[in-house]
Amino acid sequence: MTEWHSYEPTNGHRLPHDPLNAIVAPRPIGWVSTVSADGVANLAPYSFFNLFNYSPPLIGFSSMGWKDSVANIEATGEFVWNLVSRDLGEAMNTTAANVAADVDEFALAKLDMAASTKVKPARVAASRAQFECKLTQLIRLETKEGRELDQWLVLGEAVAIHIDSAMLEDGVYQTARAQPILRGGGPADYFEITEDALFKMRRPG
Repeated sequence: MTEWHSYEPTNGHRLPHDPLNAIVAPRPIGWVSTVSADGVANLAPYSFFNLFNYSPPLIGFSSMGWKDSVANIEATGEFVWNLVSRDLGEAMNTTAANVAADVDEFALAKLDMAASTKVKPARVAASRAQFECKLTQLIRLETKEGRELDQWLVLGEAVAIHIDSAMLEDGVYQTARAQPILRGGGPADYFEITEDALFKMRRPG
């Protein structure tokens, strides 16, 4: 018979580490490039990130606190999402550093830029897929009682999508070929998608 560790989040989890982001895991990484109103490039990873709609393609990320990425997106209405593959993991981690707003994380992580076609923020040139996005909604999250949190949900519509053609086979994008990494729980856990982890399951009907 299963023994459950149950808790109400408002009363604490009674564990050495909050299990929430280890349970809802692994999560794709929102590696977001923006540019400030003054033209300073910014690049930062967010572990609360996902795709929310096919047509038009809508993606979003949530920021704990009003960070440079959110401020830049509010000011300009634009951002780029860059896929993080295993070989870019260390560079991505470098861009997670808490640095001043006038620091260019592309330079900090020694990453080359690629010019975008529809928005001002640059793309990570070595990333195997990038979505150029226009802001659709910037939402401050709230509790069930309506108390505002210092947590900001950014949603954007992808207006241009770039895919490394080596990731395509007969016109089909090969997820594992790009070797994307995903965020786990704890302070340092990540996962990698590999070909041997693939299995297929078709929906009924």
